[in-house]
Amino acid sequence: MKNLQNALTLKQLYQLKQIGYRYTNLYPTKVQNSIKQKQISTPNMETKIVEYLQDDATNCSLCQLSKTRSRVVFGGGNPNADIMFVSDMPTYLQDNSNQLFIGRSSEMLINIIESVLLIPKSEVYFTHIVKCKPPNAQQITPTQIHTCLPYLHKEIELVKPKIIVTIGGEAYKYLTGDSRKISDVRGTIIKKDGYTIVPIFHIKYLLRNPSAKRYVFEDIKLVKSLMS
Repeated sequence: MKNLQNALTLKQLYQLKQIGYRYTNLYPTKVQNSIKQKQISTPNMETKIVEYLQDDATNCSLCQLSKTRSRVVFGGGNPNADIMFVSDMPTYLQDNSNQLFIGRSSEMLINIIESVLLIPKSEVYFTHIVKCKPPNAQQITPTQIHTCLPYLHKEIELVKPKIIVTIGGEAYKYLTGDSRKISDVRGTIIKKDGYTIVPIFHIKYLLRNPSAKRYVFEDIKLVKSLMS
């Protein structure tokens, strides 16, 4: 029965895509049921909904990545953070561990956050536009992104960040609809839906091009100025 329901939902997604929808904001079932049954107390409602949203994403099978992933890598950090960092997809280490902040890229990002923003990583929220890692170093596809985007949009709605730092071109493109190169937009300020977007180079790019670190440090200093 569950497989049939998933197949029907996936069919609905493809039908909507064929008639022009880029994605559909399907409300996670467990979140919806919990609100209807008033099982979530008002003071902690958003935190609880994030937990239910994560549980719903963990059992998601709407795209092919559900067949190859080791686990769903959901967002984490402070659910009431003023700053949200959004990357493209989980790394190999994240896919194969229970840790969100693991590996050289994460270590570099944490160092930038703590040395420039002067706050611990526990004070920010970090997530991806796609929650599952593609197999064999493949890139994420537009279909996979649009299928997963409702989770990200719901995270943004619940966390209510003042600033979103998009890491790399894909995260920036799919949050803004702007297809310009990240080198052309990094360090700029984009106002959208009540929050501010600041795009930066992907941390993986910095590992290959250490000289570009100075640009990211400049951009994070811009974030610091926006905080105050």
